[in-house]
Amino acid sequence: MTAEAGPMTVTRAEYCVVACAEAWRGAGEVLASPMGTVPALGARLAKLTFSPDLLLTDGEALLVGDAPEPGNGAAVAEGWLPYRRHLALVATGRRHVMMGASQIDRYGNQNISCVGDWARPSRQLLGVRGAPVNTLNNPTSYWVPRHSPRTFVARVDMVCGVGYDRAAAAGPSATRYHDVREVVSNLGVFDFDTPDRTMRIRSLHPGVRPADVREATGFPLRGADGGVPETRAPDPAELRLLREVLDPGGLRDREVPPCGP
Repeated sequence: MTAEAGPMTVTRAEYCVVACAEAWRGAGEVLASPMGTVPALGARLAKLTFSPDLLLTDGEALLVGDAPEPGNGAAVAEGWLPYRRHLALVATGRRHVMMGASQIDRYGNQNISCVGDWARPSRQLLGVRGAPVNTLNNPTSYWVPRHSPRTFVARVDMVCGVGYDRAAAAGPSATRYHDVREVVSNLGVFDFDTPDRTMRIRSLHPGVRPADVREATGFPLRGADGGVPETRAPDPAELRLLREVLDPGGLRDREVPPCGP
């Protein structure tokens, strides 16, 4: 799916990159931890445009001062970030991670561990990993490249990332720093800015109808009845950076094909 932004045609993947970049708007000097090609491009685009203080890593142990194309080494190193210091950033809230989700529910509970009953799952996934610590200690968002009822489910098979209902049930020790910000998918942008902290549609990418999202989601979504704004289009300068500097090889289109959902 493509849309027009002035004289330039914008692909669905490019809308997704900009939507991910917006997650770090105004973040200041915090560590961006994007997981996936599109979120990584979004973090780099944010650093080169409206969030210059954003901290990026080379994926190993260095803070980098530039925003290299994925797969290429950074030319500018700003500092050393060993694993111990990385964990300190996580625990003190100075990090905004954008994780993936094999399943996510209306309250933002995320599963990346297994499908089916925990005692005898039908499919083993990544495992819980750092998801509970991430969601209880620093801002967390999610990236889902294929929005479907298999991912957006009424109830996750196992809670890895903690959602708003689970955090509230656990009490102040869980809610003090809990902050699930948004979910970006190939269909739109979603957040939890509702009275009961359930997911709502914040914007839809061009060409996506509210009915498309209803059919692709396994629970009722607030804002799915119409009147939803479109996701912001990249401006010409952002498109140039994305196409010529950050991702001239077009890796973004492998994660979100131009044909749309």
